[in-house]
Amino acid sequence: MEINEILQYLPHRYPFLLVDRVLELEEGKRILALKNVTMNEPFFPGHFPNHPVMPGVLIVEAMAQAAALLSFKTMGVKPDENSVVLFAGIDNVRFKRQVVPGDQLMFDVEILQGKRNIYKYKGVARVGDQIATEAELMCALKTKS
Repeated sequence: MEINEILQYLPHRYPFLLVDRVLELEEGKRILALKNVTMNEPFFPGHFPNHPVMPGVLIVEAMAQAAALLSFKTMGVKPDENSVVLFAGIDNVRFKRQVVPGDQLMFDVEILQGKRNIYKYKGVARVGDQIATEAELMCALKTKS
């Protein structure tokens, strides 16, 4: 899935779109997506000026964006201006490696459970063969009223 198709499924835009490409997608099962981390990211000047590190919360957010892509493709729907995927819970988050400019983050997210419009996922973010972050995510598809 290239960036133009990703933009059809996620409402996020620069600077908050954190998925550059989807490499693999098995509907109802898992997704493998990537983000190229560059020095041009808007958070690096402040996090941290002399030692740029990608904030962990943004790594978790990127996993959630990959999970949203998986959910929409699994449900066979494209979101519209009245739908949004929101966090319902985040558990067992572990940060094991810093992510810095020049890294390529790979997000491997699998569906653990899905009922109605609520899904639970297991996500792992890697740089090469090293785990950067692990988390269990729960997200809900909501319709804005």
